[in-house]
Amino acid sequence: MHGGRAAVSNPLTSGVPEMKTPHIAVLGGGITGVTTAYALSLRGFEVTLYERHRYAAMETSFANGGQLSASNAEVWNLPATVLKGLKWMLRADAPLLVSPMPSWHKLSWFAEFIASMPQYERNTIETARLAIAARQHLFAWAEAEGIQFDHKRQGILHIYRDQAGFDHAGRVSELLRRGGLERRAVTPEEIKSIEPTLAGRYHGGYYTPSDSTGDIHRFTFGLAQAAARRGVMCLYEQDVSRVERDAQGVFISSTGAEGLLTRRRHDAVVVCAGVASRAFAAQLGDRVNIYPVKGYSITVQLNDEASRAAAPQVSLLDDETKIVTSRLGPDRFRVAGTAEFAGENRNIRADRIRPLVDWVRQCFPGVDTRAVQPWAGLRPMMPNMMPRVGRGRSPGVFYNTGHGHLGWTLSAVTADMVAANVAQAFDHRSSPVHGIGGQPVVLGPGMGAGAST
Repeated sequence: MHGGRAAVSNPLTSGVPEMKTPHIAVLGGGITGVTTAYALSLRGFEVTLYERHRYAAMETSFANGGQLSASNAEVWNLPATVLKGLKWMLRADAPLLVSPMPSWHKLSWFAEFIASMPQYERNTIETARLAIAARQHLFAWAEAEGIQFDHKRQGILHIYRDQAGFDHAGRVSELLRRGGLERRAVTPEEIKSIEPTLAGRYHGGYYTPSDSTGDIHRFTFGLAQAAARRGVMCLYEQDVSRVERDAQGVFISSTGAEGLLTRRRHDAVVVCAGVASRAFAAQLGDRVNIYPVKGYSITVQLNDEASRAAAPQVSLLDDETKIVTSRLGPDRFRVAGTAEFAGENRNIRADRIRPLVDWVRQCFPGVDTRAVQPWAGLRPMMPNMMPRVGRGRSPGVFYNTGHGHLGWTLSAVTADMVAANVAQAFDHRSSPVHGIGGQPVVLGPGMGAGAST
């Protein structure tokens, strides 16, 4: 399957027999795993992708809000976030819901979340830079592989219902500008001009024309097919139970659909397993303190002409309710939101779905909500809201995980970063990995974006 692949070799070893092409395992077939496998294949590696479902992108990458949103780069590490979590703890329909049930994992995560507050500005600026850089990779890959994913480039409109929210947005806009993103303040009249179907009264808004939307599942599934065409071995229905590293390489034990346990050897592994990354990291001797933060969405089927006309074309983010929207083709309207800290619980709660449906009825009363598909997914969040990208403590161990609510937005650039880091590890004479703005990205053991020690 990999017979035509060029080896990753050192040009200074002319006359020396070429070593075999390094074989890299990627754990996880969501957006970060598939983009990582594809980026590694572009660099000439042999790649095996492990995914426990029958297809790629069947969990958190299945039905998210759809926004490719550099404008949503603000990290959450603010005192106001903690206060809201405490205030809304017993309110079932709260945008941010923290279960009162304690656990050491949850307590340690929130302790690190609070400890990361001094890095709020720096991390928001860096996230904006990463989000902007991700666009060129994602768009180029989609064009090169002919992937259709209902991509809509009509910007994202943030709407605010009061002066306090609008003023905070102005301060965030300055941080985004320092990260390279321009967005402009708009009046209530301009909000109506940008999206005429939106009902209600608003204090003001911010519009980011360069942001866009698209179907994460369709893109990821299409890129997985493209990766397979490039020689990536995609092993679906493989439940990985053990990852081990020794002097001989990385060994992955997995059980297939037929119940057979298989142990395979690889030269390196990149962990991109969403909320499961924490457990795999522990097996490999690393601490990656990801917490599962559940988000919900509904996909409204626009089955009649009146609903199609009444649904918005421009993507929205309602700051007060923390609800986002995307128009996915002519006949689907995605509405997503909420953040629920309740452990690894994938249940779809009716009392969390109802506010999304009610929001559609309030803001777009002409949309028929009889045909609504509910969904919930677990976002893998690091306490500092920055993805964990780079090397682990042991040779041959790498991470690209913990992207939280911005996996769709950031995955293409972090995949390229970690693939470059893997290439550097197998050839120390290769050029250094550079981040945004030409600054070197230090991705050593226990370091890298979003590192946890």
